[in-house]
Amino acid sequence: VLPMVAPEEATAEAMGLTAEDGGAAQAGGVPDRPEVSSFRLLMTLGVAGMVAGALLVFVFLWSDPLIKAEQARVMREAVTEVLKGPERFESVFILDGELTTQVPAGVDTLDLDKVFLGYDASGNPVGFALVHERFGFQDLIRVIFGYDPQAKQVLGMKVLDHKETPGLGTKIEEMPFVGEFNGVDAPIEGVKPDRNTGASNQVDMITSVTISSQAVVRTINERIEQLDDLLTAYEIPPTTASVSPRSTSGGGEDR
Repeated sequence: VLPMVAPEEATAEAMGLTAEDGGAAQAGGVPDRPEVSSFRLLMTLGVAGMVAGALLVFVFLWSDPLIKAEQARVMREAVTEVLKGPERFESVFILDGELTTQVPAGVDTLDLDKVFLGYDASGNPVGFALVHERFGFQDLIRVIFGYDPQAKQVLGMKVLDHKETPGLGTKIEEMPFVGEFNGVDAPIEGVKPDRNTGASNQVDMITSVTISSQAVVRTINERIEQLDDLLTAYEIPPTTASVSPRSTSGGGEDR
């Protein structure tokens, strides 16, 4: 005859506990567990949060200067490309509806809209580099282009950022589409290749990428329309015009 064992005793035995160890203490056979105080839990969570926050701050402080330096490098190269290799260029800020290189003390230049004015080796202006963006097929398309306000001519174009369809919409940043904007008159007219009449303001749209390529054209035309009068009327300050061509090569683009 097998001995009768109570359920709680069987549970304790299966867990390797004995009555002396406190294994069969409570009703239902569940052994006692030490209670963790709420204060200890809050302290643990607080310390973990402080450590995580400190790590985030450290990573931001370490990476932010590197990110800004890389952005400045990319912008320098883009300005040089669309202005066809100027000797130097400088930032010209849009303040109170006017173009100026002199910003009042206390004004953060990072918050100001600006353009870039390029100069040749003789110190003569070659044109402005303008940045603008508007929606394409998927998302915003950000473009930089060179523009000569006196000749009303686009000097060159480069797509800085976009999220268009890979393998299709990405063609807007490739040749020969980008090359269509070298020396084209403004305002630009985007046409299908078979409808191009050879007019000086026409560029061929990309087959099957009409929305994205038209967005590039509209972005450029819109920015020119916004600033054309200011750019045409801008007079180079004498102090700027007399600076040695190489003394401030690319000197204003990071301000």
